[in-house]
Amino acid sequence: MKFSFFTLFPQLIQPYFQQSIMGNAHKKGIIEVNCINIRDFATNKYKKVDDTLTGGGAGMLLNPFVLHCALQQALDTRIIFLSPCGAKFTQQDAKRLSQYQHISFVCGRYEGFDERIIELYATEIFSIGDFILSGGELAALCMADSIARNLASVLGSEESLQGESFESNLLEAPNFTKSKDFDKNFPNFLPTSEYLKGNHAIIVDLKFKMSKMKTQYFRPDLFQSLARIQ
Repeated sequence: MKFSFFTLFPQLIQPYFQQSIMGNAHKKGIIEVNCINIRDFATNKYKKVDDTLTGGGAGMLLNPFVLHCALQQALDTRIIFLSPCGAKFTQQDAKRLSQYQHISFVCGRYEGFDERIIELYATEIFSIGDFILSGGELAALCMADSIARNLASVLGSEESLQGESFESNLLEAPNFTKSKDFDKNFPNFLPTSEYLKGNHAIIVDLKFKMSKMKTQYFRPDLFQSLARIQ
């Protein structure tokens, strides 16, 4: 799978794919990463990429013609714009998008995009939450990581994806280690003994119940949507 990032700051993107899980996936060739500097497509003397707002107002927008020129390289890809007006990105979106061969993320800066460039080029528009960032790079990296995790061999085991948070609209059940040092120092915080007995059926049922309790406590909105489905 290939990710292309259209950005004014490629140096923010590249290091993320040099470490940890994403770094390993990149080295193995499971994912390919391409950073396109939008500024390279500016034709003016000073490589200026921003422009003033029609009708006045604070701030600047990315020059739509510069972005238009840059996006000619993405016409055969799924083009995703990162914007507060977009649909909130979910785990279901990550799984669905992992089926595509090539995704292009368009990372905004300044006050965002000229609306016309979105209408012309956006396949989808996403937000990662109801808050504002200085640019779309962090949001694009969040999405790319989440999408890539659904690819075969990225996590090393299909089992790693099973039971994760947001699968079936539930948060993942509480997990515990076998740390004897921690147990010794905090004897009142021992994990449930059922985890240690090895009865797989009982453990699965217990984890499902704890998953529901955790979701109801931390994410009542998810729990209510689960109740409506059932």
